[in-house]
Amino acid sequence: MHYDGMIIRPPSEADSILLQVTLGCSHNKCTFCGTFRDKRFTIKKEDIIFQDIEYARAHFPRQKRLFICDGDAMIVPMRRLRPILERIRDRMPWVERVGVYANTKGIGMKTDEELAELHDLGVGIAYMGLESGDDQVLADIRKGATADKMIRMGRRVKQGGIALSVTVLVGLAGKERSLVHAKETGRVLSEMDPDYVGALSLMLIPGTELHADHQAGRFQLPSPEEMLAELGQMIASTHLSDGLFHANHASNYLPIRARLPRDKEKTLEQIARALSGKIKLKPEFMRAL
Repeated sequence: MHYDGMIIRPPSEADSILLQVTLGCSHNKCTFCGTFRDKRFTIKKEDIIFQDIEYARAHFPRQKRLFICDGDAMIVPMRRLRPILERIRDRMPWVERVGVYANTKGIGMKTDEELAELHDLGVGIAYMGLESGDDQVLADIRKGATADKMIRMGRRVKQGGIALSVTVLVGLAGKERSLVHAKETGRVLSEMDPDYVGALSLMLIPGTELHADHQAGRFQLPSPEEMLAELGQMIASTHLSDGLFHANHASNYLPIRARLPRDKEKTLEQIARALSGKIKLKPEFMRAL
């Protein structure tokens, strides 16, 4: 496979075929993220992509899922994305689901009919980084979208038949705006009603603007207990019709996996027990991205 630079994928795609179609992220301005700073966003040449599909056909006959990398494959124009998905379907008919990262710009460039077509071509899940439902936080981190736009684009993905997985960041608002961030994120998640929510706890990455702000005293990172209280408020404010809310990423202090609304009260009780010291939190040295 022709991989250029570091490849990232969602935790749930750990066993998937990784097909790199784009390099980097088309936005690449978020203050907390340093993943693609060394990559200029480009779409790889079709012949290279098709070579990788042939390699995957020959070497990965047991993998039922495929994930298209890098940062936001949804932004690839349909005239380029359609033949890639058709080739995957034709050459690897055993692949049951194709996953992509998607941001609001990429989703917004697709019509409702094109989103439905992507689903018909095998795209079964889109991973969207909400990060926060608080417009002030979204502006501060230079996310490039408002909460309202996040809601509208997330709903459009689901209306196209594609499962929606949304990522949020605990601690992203700092100490002062922590609970506002939690409540607003819960509100936006409720209106978006994703199939999956993944909550990560913020880890400051050297070389990013947010890390520099922290070093200069302009950003105060919440304590583990404050992050856990924020997560509790976020879950309390989130009302899903039937979604999986998980905070079991390696960055989190307390692993949580809850089906909402069924497990909400049990999960909030678990968080309360941890805040009272009855459940130990993960030590700092065991956290990772």
